[in-house]
Amino acid sequence: MSATIAYLRVSTDTQSTETQRATIENRYNVDKWFTDEATSGAIKAKDRKGLSELLNYARSGDTVVVYAIDRLGRNTVDVLETVETLEAEGVAVVSIREGFDLSTPMGKAMLTMLAAMAELERSNIKSRQMAGIERARAEGRRLGREKTIDDAQVAQWRQDHNASIKATADHFGISVASVKRACKSAK
Repeated sequence: MSATIAYLRVSTDTQSTETQRATIENRYNVDKWFTDEATSGAIKAKDRKGLSELLNYARSGDTVVVYAIDRLGRNTVDVLETVETLEAEGVAVVSIREGFDLSTPMGKAMLTMLAAMAELERSNIKSRQMAGIERARAEGRRLGREKTIDDAQVAQWRQDHNASIKATADHFGISVASVKRACKSAK
């Protein structure tokens, strides 16, 4: 007997799968749910616990429903490999937001175009982010978290106590890497 399977994914722990679940429940009587929470779409499908379990569970005749194609991933190749893996097992894939059945020739064409657009958008976001970082640097703004340790103090304590890097890190409650950076910059 064939089953309707739903897959939900959110990228961060501040997001919820509830909208995806409600949208799918409004249109399908789902037999089995698989979820990946706080999981980036950039992580390959086979490396995501929920999607990996779905791939192992799905059988010929089943239908996998996703809220949107980007829930399967953001990388064109990975999304296409996931869909092809499911189709090779006789499993249909339906994307609600885009409104198509990916097992049809038109659905495959749309999937290829949408996945490529998602990858392009991700690349554009990264480019804009890097441009913003470069602009901030050019304007002399400091980036990153505010420094909380005094490099000179850490280096001096280590020298005064003839302490190891690990002992210094433990004393100040900082990482070994922070001690190394502090000692290097204090020279």
